[in-house]
Amino acid sequence: MQTPGPMPTDFVPLMGMLTGIVSMLVIGFTIVRVAQSQIGQAIARRIHGKGAADPEIREEIHELREQVTDLGHRLAESEERLDFTERLLAKGRDEAASHG
Repeated sequence: MQTPGPMPTDFVPLMGMLTGIVSMLVIGFTIVRVAQSQIGQAIARRIHGKGAADPEIREEIHELREQVTDLGHRLAESEERLDFTERLLAKGRDEAASHG
């Protein structure tokens, strides 16, 4: 009496495990390749905070901060002018109402 050979359903778990292993290898290989590329090196510099060491970037950041400070002063001055104008208009309305 012969024992029946392996059934096709016996290979399903094996193929599932094999698919998982191959997928993990491909993902791992991709991660390693990206980490070794220029993009990976730039990400590593950014994480370590060394990306801002470039003098051009530091100068640009300094200029942008000066611009933000200047815009803040200009905004404060505009707000003061607006408040003054509103007070003048309110005062004019009050005087016109009391005379009229």
